[in-house]
Formats: sequence, C-alpha cells, structure tokens
Amino acid sequence: MILPIVAYGDPVLRKVAVEIEADYPDLEKLISNMKETMYNASGVGLAAPQIGKSIRLFIIDASPFAEDEELSHKDRETLKTFNRVFINAEILEEEGDEWAFNEGCLSIPDVREDVFRQPKITIEYQDESFKTHTEILEGLAARVFQHEYDHIEGILFTDKLSSLKKRIIKKKLENISKGKINSEYRMRFPNIKKGK
Repeated sequence: MILPIVAYGDPVLRKVAVEIEADYPDLEKLISNMKETMYNASGVGLAAPQIGKSIRLFIIDASPFAEDEELSHKDRETLKTFNRVFINAEILEEEGDEWAFNEGCLSIPDVREDVFRQPKITIEYQDESFKTHTEILEGLAARVFQHEYDHIEGILFTDKLSSLKKRIIKKKLENISKGKINSEYRMRFPNIKKGK
C-alpha cells in the first residue's frame, strides 16, 4: 500500500524516534508498505517518521546511484546491492574530511542543496529479523545512511545548510508545509487550511 509522505513542517519530522522491539505490530507489512511508497516516489531511502511513525526504522535502496558514471567503481559496486532495512540504527563513529553532495528529500520536494557530511561511518543496526550487525560504510552509501539516520533523530538536511541558504529557501519550505506544491506522489501537509 502506498502511504502519503509527510511534508516539511509536520512535528513528527522533528521528534527523536523511539526504538522498537521484534514484536512491533505488523512490522513486516509496514516495511513492505514503506518499500512500495519509496519506489512509487522514486526515492532511495525512506524513514518511518516520513510516513508519520516516530520509530527507529528506515529503508534504503541506493541501487539507482550505481548507474552514476561520475562515482568511483568501488562506490558503484557497493551501491548496486545496497538495499536494506535498518532498525534501531546507531552511528558509532564518523570520520574523514567532510565532503559536499547535492541532497534532496521526499518530505521536501523540489529543494536540493549541497550538504557536507563525513565520508566514513561505523554503524550498528538490526535487520528485519532483529539480528544485530556492525559495519563500516563509506562514500555515497555512508551519506544515504546518514541522511536517513538524521530522520530518526528529528533532523532534516535543510538544518545543515548555512543561514544564508536557509533564508533563501525559507519561502519554499513554508509553501511545502502549506501544500502549495505539485508533488509527483501522495503527501500529507501539516499546514493546509481546513475548508479550502
């Protein structure tokens, strides 16, 4: 089932999400719906807060990036199979010099900006069988993970922009929250005036 994606301005996007246990109700169905929603919106990641659930769950399928000729061969090989469910994820360590990459977000359509992030992270998470994994991610895989991880921490990529950039896009963000945008996929807007 395709779920509406929560737009910028909704308080759920600002909450630090809570951990879940293996007995979380209908988890398999939720993950399946999230995947369908993400693919329908041509996204490479989707976090539970983006569908209105403040839980520490996100999914990533970065395989579309594997086609990008500008990325290194190593990056493309990693991204080809980078398709996973992350539950109760934690970033244990971030290292390296920050690098810029143009990011967007399904909750903030039509806004893309360069965001600086560290290139190498050590993470711990549980998969959908609640088996715990620890691994190191680098390059674009690390970045996609960091972006989705921010969602379960109540952080949006626009928070990482300079104050000048934030001022420039302020009106655009207000319009998104009011539903004054043409979105290619179903969305839920927090500040639509009732009775319109």
